[in-house]
Amino acid sequence: MELELSPRKYSCPVDIETLTASIADVQLGTGEIPWHTGGKTDPWDHIEAAIGLSIGGYYEEARRAFEWLASTQLPDGSWHSSYMNGKPEDLTKESNQSSYIAVGVFHYYLITQDRPFLEYIWPTVCAGIDYAVGLQGAGGEIYWARNFQGRVDPMSLLTGSSSVYMSLKCGLVLALLLGESRPGWQDALRRLGDAIRYRPYLFNKSKARYSMDWFYPVLCGALTGSEAKKRMDRFWNKFVVEGLGARCVSDSPWITMAETSELILSLAAMGDNGPAETILSWILGKRYNDGSFYCGITFPDMVIWPEEKLTWTNAAVMMAADALYNITPASHLFNHSFWEIGQGSKSHMYRFLKKNHPVFSIQDAFCSGAQDMRG
Repeated sequence: MELELSPRKYSCPVDIETLTASIADVQLGTGEIPWHTGGKTDPWDHIEAAIGLSIGGYYEEARRAFEWLASTQLPDGSWHSSYMNGKPEDLTKESNQSSYIAVGVFHYYLITQDRPFLEYIWPTVCAGIDYAVGLQGAGGEIYWARNFQGRVDPMSLLTGSSSVYMSLKCGLVLALLLGESRPGWQDALRRLGDAIRYRPYLFNKSKARYSMDWFYPVLCGALTGSEAKKRMDRFWNKFVVEGLGARCVSDSPWITMAETSELILSLAAMGDNGPAETILSWILGKRYNDGSFYCGITFPDMVIWPEEKLTWTNAAVMMAADALYNITPASHLFNHSFWEIGQGSKSHMYRFLKKNHPVFSIQDAFCSGAQDMRG
């Protein structure tokens, strides 16, 4: 499938400006983005909200969000699992929380082409990915965290490991853009991809109740083509409620806008834009009067729960809309075609690098990385 990068001829049905402003209104002066006003902050959802700011053109606010991460990163490259007004609350240090900054930074760079910022934030990205790679198990899986005492919890989560997989892909491209080589990351990505594809027994089976465990291996690009389609088809009826969206958990009557939006992203990544647009239409009316989206609704009673207006939920809807309507140059970030290996100039990633960096001269290193990135 040829990757579509040109704008659509019809308008996006999501009010991007309203959603971006809603995130910016919650952002603290330090750059920290809590879940909601007066709420906690976790690094992963903070980055998701920063991605929303970038989609909406709030580049200064997005930069401040990444600068907050740089200022709070721990010496080992991690962050604590949650903060309240900049002060750590949960002292656990999770692998996917540490590495996701690479996705946010690459997304920001695709839109802004801000190389000085990339050079500034690069040490933070490197340390975060190194922390996650340091938690890789013998089978290629990524252990989810160290506790407050620094002890590794040898539990691997499929959703978290899939997030690390996407982060490694983005981190490798950032390294190549800066003329650096990270063979250790390439090896970690190859081993992690093999674990996700071929060794499901390595991951906590109890989490299979969560829809993210279903589609994240597809969203991150570890599964593509026929294998991605098989996985989506196999569990579709387990999680998708016709006319409403995606359940958060298979055995709970609760539809969440963030999981539904990430399902849309996963379908768009595969090139299944028709079903993705249909599902987006199911959630467009699930908004407050100010335009922000509900976190979730129960069914069949259709009760809004919880009632907080979450920054990262709005950001997830924006990411889904961008993937479908090409709002920004980063709309293709999760698209499998963007990451495919091509022959020379036919590679989407190679064309991106050549377009933005005409003097880029380490094709051999890039091609090696691209093979690992696609898996």
